Amino acid sequence: MKRQLGKLLGDRRIMGGILLILQAFLVVWGMSKVIEHVPWVDRFCTMLSVVIIIWLVRKYDNPSYKIPWIILILLFPLFGGLFYLLWGNTPFNRARVEHKFPNTRPDFSVGVSHPAGGRLIAAMPRHTRRTNYIESLTGMPAWGETTTRYFPVGEKQFEAMCLELKKAKRFIFMEYFIIEPGEMWNAILDILVQKVEQGVEVRIMYDDAGCLSKLPAGYDRYLRSLGMRVVRFNRFIPTLNTYLNYRDHRKIMVIDGNVGYMGGTNIADEYINRSSPFGHWKDTSLELRGAGVANMTELFLEVWEYATGVVTADHLQYRPTLSRPGDGYVQSFGDTPLDDFNVGETVYMQIINNARNYVYITTPYLILDNEMIQALTTAAQSGVDVRIITPGIPDKKLVYLATRSFYQQLSRSGVRIYEYTPGFLHAKMIVSDDDVGVVGTINMDFRSFFMHFECGTVLYGGQVIHDIKNDMLDIMAQSRSVDREWFRHVPWLSSILASIMRLFAPLL
Repeated sequence: MKRQLGKLLGDRRIMGGILLILQAFLVVWGMSKVIEHVPWVDRFCTMLSVVIIIWLVRKYDNPSYKIPWIILILLFPLFGGLFYLLWGNTPFNRARVEHKFPNTRPDFSVGVSHPAGGRLIAAMPRHTRRTNYIESLTGMPAWGETTTRYFPVGEKQFEAMCLELKKAKRFIFMEYFIIEPGEMWNAILDILVQKVEQGVEVRIMYDDAGCLSKLPAGYDRYLRSLGMRVVRFNRFIPTLNTYLNYRDHRKIMVIDGNVGYMGGTNIADEYINRSSPFGHWKDTSLELRGAGVANMTELFLEVWEYATGVVTADHLQYRPTLSRPGDGYVQSFGDTPLDDFNVGETVYMQIINNARNYVYITTPYLILDNEMIQALTTAAQSGVDVRIITPGIPDKKLVYLATRSFYQQLSRSGVRIYEYTPGFLHAKMIVSDDDVGVVGTINMDFRSFFMHFECGTVLYGGQVIHDIKNDMLDIMAQSRSVDREWFRHVPWLSSILASIMRLFAPLL
C-alpha cells in the first residue's frame, strides 16, 4: 500500500492534475465565501462574464475555440469569466511569452547550396502559392540537392538514426515531445555519451509536460552531468495559466547539419513496437540528407533560443556542408502558437483545395474546425478522391469519441473514412496527386493547428511521394471502412456523447 501511494505521489502528471483541480476548487470556494460577505462581487463577476462573452464574439479567434468557452461562461457566469482570464487565450496571457520568440529571419544566402524556390516554381508552377506562403511566414525556403528517405514504421527510423548518430563528428540536435527510458532511448543515450566523450556537441530539448509521466523531474540535470546541453521546454508548473497549453510537439534530430529526421516518432518503446499498449503502433517519418536539412537546423535553433533566452551567435557553423542528389524538392517548416498565423492548417488546406485527383490523409486525432470541414467536403463533392485514416484502437478514449463525431458529416459529402484495425495510427501525413505531400508532427486537431509548436516537411515531386502513397494504400488495406453498415451499429448513447465531446474538443 505504501509503495503504491509512493508511486502515485511520485507521478508528476497525477500530482500536477491534482494541484490544478485543487486550485480550481479553491478559486470557486474562495469566491463563494467572498460573495457571502460582499454581495456586490457576485454582480461584478457576472458583469465580467458578460463583458468577456461580448469580447469573445468580437475576437478574431477561431469560432471552434470561442463557442465552448462562451457556453461554459453562460452555464457558470459567476466563475466562467474568471477561468477564461486564467486559462483562456487572452492577449495578456500570450503576451507574457510571445515577445521571447525570435522574430529574425535566417540568412540562407551563404552556404554550400542555395534555396531552390525559383527552380521549384519554374518546374512545378501550381505549387507557387504554397512555397511562397511558407517562406513568407516562417522564413523557411524550399531546397533541392536533398536526398529523401521515407520510413513506414518507427523501427526503420530507429535503426537508421542509430547508424547516423554513431557517425556524428561535430554536433547532434534533438528536439522531442516525449523521451522515455527503455530500449530505444537507452540505446540512443549510450551513443550520445560516447559522442560527448569524443568532443561532439550534443543539445537535447524535450517537452516537460509530454514527459511528465516518463522522466523524473531532475532528469535534465542528470543529462547535463553527462556533458550535454539540455532544455526542459516550458517547465510544467501546475498553476492556472494558458501557457501550459503551449507545448513543443516537434520531433527533430539533426546530425552534423547534413542529416535530419522529422516525423511522428518520439523516443519511447511503443513507437518502435517494443511495447504494445494499443496494438501495433504505426508511425512514419523522413530522413533528409543534404541542403534541405538547413531548415530543420534553423527550426531547432529558433525554439532553443526561445526556451533558453540565449542567442546562438553563429548559425552558419551548423549549416549543411554537403549537397546530395535529389529527384524533387523539400521545404521543412515550423508552426508556433505565438502568432496569428495557422501555418500548418493552411498548408493542409492549400493541398486539399488544389487537389485534382486525390488527397489521402493519416491522423491519430480528427478534431476539425469549420474551415477544414468545408475544404474536405468541397474537394470530395468536386470529384476529388478524399480519404482519411484514423486509429482503430485509441490511446485517448474521449478524444476518440470526438474524432468519430466528424465521420458522418464527412462521409455524407463523399469523404471516405478508414480505421486502422491492427492498432494505433500515430502517423501525421497528407499526400496528393503524386506530386506533393507532407510528413511531420501536425495532427488534424485543434491543439496541433492552434496551440502547439509543430513542424512538417513538404515534399514536392520525387519517388518519396510514391512511397508515401503506396504505404497509405497498404494502411487502407489493413483498415476497416467506415460505411453505412458501420454507422448502423453505433449506439445512440455513444453518438450523443460523441457530439458533446465534439463541442468541447478544442478545450481538451
